[in-house]
Amino acid sequence: MPWTRTYDEAQPQRVNRWLAQNGVCSRREAEGLIARGLVSIDGQTVADAGRKIEPGQTLTLADAATGALGGALTVVLHKPIGVVSAQPEPGQVPAVRLLTTETLVGESPVIPDRDTRLAPVGRLDMDSRGLLILSEDGVVAKAVIGPQSELEKEYRVAVIGEITDARLARLRHGLELDGRRLKRADVSVISEQRLRIVLREGRNRQIRRMCELVDLKVVDLFRVRVGPVRLGDLPERRWRLLTSQERASLVGA
Repeated sequence: MPWTRTYDEAQPQRVNRWLAQNGVCSRREAEGLIARGLVSIDGQTVADAGRKIEPGQTLTLADAATGALGGALTVVLHKPIGVVSAQPEPGQVPAVRLLTTETLVGESPVIPDRDTRLAPVGRLDMDSRGLLILSEDGVVAKAVIGPQSELEKEYRVAVIGEITDARLARLRHGLELDGRRLKRADVSVISEQRLRIVLREGRNRQIRRMCELVDLKVVDLFRVRVGPVRLGDLPERRWRLLTSQERASLVGA
């Protein structure tokens, strides 16, 4: 799926700089894509690495560009309870240990080993489960957890305590953590003791702490989606590669 975006800033800007600002790739990577003829503006291939894009023009990256930028390894794991996202203490199991040939769904040109530098992109604490993205791709990390990111993270949350309209209203808008007001959250009731919560930020143990503030205790926290990437029917403790289409959607969100 080609990456396409219309330039809406007031002044012209070099293509490589604009792509880097949008988190699509580094400036050097952008220059490489231009050299390969994979960048076009309003349907015309960009041949000059110094080319500027004008207000109102539309830039498109060819399918092959998405594949070229997806060379860094990024995986989707169904993390179980009891496994830490990263930096384990003695006796703890880090998520990367689950990335083996036996637990792979589909194919991968690389099986991570102890030398593979895969970092969690949006952690799940040890007592939580579900979708965990691990990546060595800085562009993906910036898209998901960078300071400007507002990608949605969707959870299914089981709680103990009465779910009232007043508590729901506070969860949606009205809470502070560490002296800072939280962004609005989408919160809806799935069943008597289960909530669907969608966040657009990622504070430390945010959902558990939010629920504590309204006298609800979280007993199960299950992440099912990060932006356009869904856990789907991936079994627990299994992993797969992030697809080039998913990467393009993450970066372009």
